[in-house]
Amino acid sequence: VQLVESGGRSVEVGGSLRLSCVASAPTPIAHCMAWFRQVPGREREGVAHIWTAYGVTYYADFVKGRSTISHDKVKNAVYLEMSNLQPEDSAMYYCATSYRGGDWESPLNYKYWGQGTQVTVS
Repeated sequence: VQLVESGGRSVEVGGSLRLSCVASAPTPIAHCMAWFRQVPGREREGVAHIWTAYGVTYYADFVKGRSTISHDKVKNAVYLEMSNLQPEDSAMYYCATSYRGGDWESPLNYKYWGQGTQVTVS
């Protein structure tokens, strides 16, 4: 399974952007897909998670109310829209799938990862 993220860029404080992640697999692989982020020297942290079959979503407290995770079944893709971006949102953003269960915010509970896309807010 290959995950390819895109959409990361430099954005001004208060701005918005949309990250995309396309999963390449012979069949739809993701009952759950998630976004994580990481800055150098810190642990990777969960941002948002979606149960694709049901559209159930979860968000980290630091993005609640200003982010939306969504899924396109046909494209086998997951998206993360974020608004009112702040400098502390600057990070490498990763897409993950093949959730093993447990705490959705733990990177240990996902099997496949993309290479990441950089978001810089200044």
